[in-house]
Amino acid sequence: MAAITSLGESAPAPQTARPRGMQIGRRRRLNLFRYVTFTIFGLFFFLPLFAMVRFSLEGKQAGTFSLSAWTQIGSTPGLVSAIEITLELAVITCAVVLVLLVPTMIWIRLRVQWISRIFEFLCLLPLTIPAIVLVVGLQPIYNKIEHYNVSALQLFWVYVILALPYAYRSLSAGLTAIDVTTLSEAARSLGASWATVILRVIVPNMWQAILNAMLLTSALVLGEFTIAEILNDVNLQVALFNISRATANAGVLFSTSTAALLFAFALLLILSYVGRRRRRGRA
Repeated sequence: MAAITSLGESAPAPQTARPRGMQIGRRRRLNLFRYVTFTIFGLFFFLPLFAMVRFSLEGKQAGTFSLSAWTQIGSTPGLVSAIEITLELAVITCAVVLVLLVPTMIWIRLRVQWISRIFEFLCLLPLTIPAIVLVVGLQPIYNKIEHYNVSALQLFWVYVILALPYAYRSLSAGLTAIDVTTLSEAARSLGASWATVILRVIVPNMWQAILNAMLLTSALVLGEFTIAEILNDVNLQVALFNISRATANAGVLFSTSTAALLFAFALLLILSYVGRRRRRGRA
């Protein structure tokens, strides 16, 4: 009986060890797949950037390197003003998108959920409209606005429309991750106004989603070309296109493009760092 008992007690050991070994092997294969995938995509994005940096550093003689293309960014006609206008457009567009979407989405989630599908459809609609069609529809309006000598900052209304789908998806994910109803009811039971509920209770809990929406909106503004070119406004991409027509300034073209990409990457790191610090602070 003792032998039978000992055999019965030791029998389940191989059965428990086998699934554990299978899990370890599956985890190793998954990690290997991740490393290979990230390496391939990293090379796919890094090699063109490396080629741009190398070309921007090439000197007049073969095999030499120079920073002249980078130092000419400030002296290239119209480039600095285009960069300033693009950055201002990014800030204004982000502010308008957040002011329009954040209170509206919170109010819909709390009070009028039946209209959420219609609101989602309206926000995602710009994805189905090509930029050229959007410009054709808005060009008569902008032709009238041009009589008031408004600068290229007038483009922010179009950029707000283009950024709606991306900002909406990001903010919607942030709202779904928290219990908006419970937070609002708790705050209201303590005497908080609706403005306090939105600004001091719900918004801090969806801060990461707001940062993601700002990043997507800024990236869209930094890379937009079609609408600005058709409406005869000069932003960063239009200025780079004008520089590309002059073969003598090819180095400036690549140096400025590289700087724009590095700025977007730095912005991504800053927003990610800020969101991580806020999460740690709340913890």
